[in-house]
Amino acid sequence: MFLVLAAAAPISHAQETTNQALSEVVISASRAEQRRFDAPGAIDAVQVDPFRTASPLVNLSELMGGVAGLQIRDRQNFAQDLQLSVRGFGTRSTFGVRGVRILIDGIPATMPDGQGQAATASLMSAKRIELLRGPLAQLYGNAAGGVLQVFTKDPPVTPGKPDYSLSAGAGSDGQRHVAAGIAGGSETLGGLLDVSRYSTDGFRDHSAARREQLNAKVVAKPSADTTLTGIVNLFNQPLAEDPLGLTHAQFNQNPRQVIANALAFNTRKTIEQNQAGLVVEHKLSASDTLNARVYGGTRKVDQKLAFQANGVVNLDRTYGGVGASWTHAMQVNQLPVRWTVGVEADQLRETRKGFDNIAGNNGALRRNEDDTARNTDVFGQIDWTFTPDWQAIAGVRASRVRFGVDDRFNPAASSTSGSVQYRNTSPVVGLVWHAADTLNVYANLGTGFETPTLAESAYRPGGAPGPNFALKPSKSTQGEIGVKLRSGLHSFDAALFEARSKDEIVSSQSSGGRAIFQNADRTTRRGLEASWSANWAGGLDTRLAYTLLDARFKSPYAGAQGLVPVGNRLPGAPRHSLFADVQASITDSVRAGLEMRLESKTYVNDLNSDAAPGYAVFNARLSREFRFNGAKMLLYGRIDNLFDKTYAGSLIVNDTNARFFEAAPGRRLFVGVRSMF
Repeated sequence: MFLVLAAAAPISHAQETTNQALSEVVISASRAEQRRFDAPGAIDAVQVDPFRTASPLVNLSELMGGVAGLQIRDRQNFAQDLQLSVRGFGTRSTFGVRGVRILIDGIPATMPDGQGQAATASLMSAKRIELLRGPLAQLYGNAAGGVLQVFTKDPPVTPGKPDYSLSAGAGSDGQRHVAAGIAGGSETLGGLLDVSRYSTDGFRDHSAARREQLNAKVVAKPSADTTLTGIVNLFNQPLAEDPLGLTHAQFNQNPRQVIANALAFNTRKTIEQNQAGLVVEHKLSASDTLNARVYGGTRKVDQKLAFQANGVVNLDRTYGGVGASWTHAMQVNQLPVRWTVGVEADQLRETRKGFDNIAGNNGALRRNEDDTARNTDVFGQIDWTFTPDWQAIAGVRASRVRFGVDDRFNPAASSTSGSVQYRNTSPVVGLVWHAADTLNVYANLGTGFETPTLAESAYRPGGAPGPNFALKPSKSTQGEIGVKLRSGLHSFDAALFEARSKDEIVSSQSSGGRAIFQNADRTTRRGLEASWSANWAGGLDTRLAYTLLDARFKSPYAGAQGLVPVGNRLPGAPRHSLFADVQASITDSVRAGLEMRLESKTYVNDLNSDAAPGYAVFNARLSREFRFNGAKMLLYGRIDNLFDKTYAGSLIVNDTNARFFEAAPGRRLFVGVRSMF
């Protein structure tokens, strides 16, 4: 597994002025430290200060909205997780995350089948969030249209003096959030523990939710050459009502409303996930480093869908994996060369049951099967500075992914059981020109693939029982050219990119929370990312991030709702996105900020027969830091959607009933207080 980190791009509003020095935190694509300015690709690092961030820190969308190339939307529907896409990869997702690989402290939050979960990341103890885009992401294997990594802060080295933290907040729509943490240790052994609870009545009718999280990290250094990091993450979401989508007419009439079927079938989801992992780093010598990981966990899901026949999905999953890599540093002609080789193996086993939905309760058993997904990957990468001004990168990853279904409900029906195997080799090459101390230019080219997930393969078109193993993996070729410029107080990044995909996995039908998928022949995604940030005298910071994305079908295909012609745009991918942020330090202890988010209209289906209108929304925040009885305190407040704009915050693409629209909240207030002592 590669830890590709840190490139320069706009820092989220979560990053306060006092922490700008942290922008030089770096780890290169081959695990060796380097300036993020020199990182050979489009990589963003958002530094997180959980104490000073003027936001409740419940969803990743609070922190990552200002990163170019990334669409991250809070559905206001905790039953379906965030809607996350990178350069147009992942827009088809009707629930969970597709096409983007997620890792938390080196432990995959994306399963071997390519389905990821963003909600399990604990932001109250995070220190950095990174996003890798473009060809280099292919070195992470299946479902790597982009790679999102969350890193937990390290325990403080304060022997006999642990740090304590408390946080509480409340806001519109019955929002309540409380959190507590403890951290401490020494040079050889330290740990931290954070717990949090969030609940909301929901902006829309029938959208209440409640979740609890625990995140623990232990770091042990038995010697100067060895570091052991243990991670435990517990996630419990006992309530997440699903209001489903609205038609355009319903959305215009009353964006808060819920359709009758959601109430009749009491659509909702419960989730319980527990996992633990161990990451080891050992220096074999001054030139050689060994990294290894082992992890495992369980996940239980119960979902009520908006129809009776087989309208309850019950999943009981166990998963785990191992991985190891070896990095060697050397010199050729007195210039550095680093190479890394490694292997990863992951698997999941789940029991999938389906029941009739009788007014929100389990009825007759309709489905009972054991599903498996396994992957085995080997990879290698070399980073060679062959002249003082030029650096070359090359890598390759060979992946094998296998799915299996054992139908226990109809054991005699051979057509409802079976297995399928996917193989792919993903090469990547890149070049960086260090044109000046303040200017880097880079180019990358690579190929990758994305398998359908078990959930996407679960239903066949036409309603026939058994898995849809006719789905093919999508394969893509990606290229990018980028520039990074640093000049005094200013930072500027830009990248041109193009991705050509074959056998794109698209949602052909989606109704009541269930989706059926098929392959389209050819698609392209091309565009421009640009970001600029400046830190002015007097404590004023400004940031801009713009994305131009032209994502289209390049060949016709017959979908469930009609023939999709050449040139139609991919749904869920706006052509223009703009983020702007201004933050000012009014005094040494008082900070204020104003941000704007703008999106152009977004098509809701492959036929491009309807679209969500474009919008611009403004959010304001204010915080004051002070001391009380020896404790460091922060009082903050924020108003999101300052001008009470009505707009669709997310979409359910290709919904069969034309219920595409998920309304974003109107004007919303949240206030909170944090303390550290």
